Amino acid sequence: MEKIHLTKEELKDIIEIHKIWLEDNDMGQRADLRNCDLKGANLIGANLKDADLSGSNLRDADLIGANLVNANLEYANLEYANLIDANLSGANLKCANLSGANLSAYLKDANLSGANLKCAYLRNVDLSDANLSGADLRRVYLVNSTL
Repeated sequence: MEKIHLTKEELKDIIEIHKIWLEDNDMGQRADLRNCDLKGANLIGANLKDADLSGSNLRDADLIGANLVNANLEYANLEYANLIDANLSGANLKCANLSGANLSAYLKDANLSGANLKCAYLRNVDLSDANLSGADLRRVYLVNSTL
């Protein structure tokens, strides 16, 4: 499936409208970023709670401190993404590609079933109640993390 390309302004507008939706579900609109090409995007501190990013390309994206609580990232490409201090609690990362990603993030209750975590960096990560069934954990760098 061909990826949808967004300009920086379009992405900024979607995030702003999503923020309004989070504050009042009768206003704004949930962020629908399915199958978008967000390669290398600057999403530092973005509030994408409950957003749909399934199938999106977030390779090399900067998601430091992003709020991705309960976000749908199923089949997303997060290869080499920077997720330091991102909150992915309850996020759906089923079959996501997180190889080489810096996942020093909050992953409590996250669904990582079938995810590719090969060579991912997980420092001080809480993985309690996370679903890791079928995940590729080869050469994962795991330091001070809770399983």
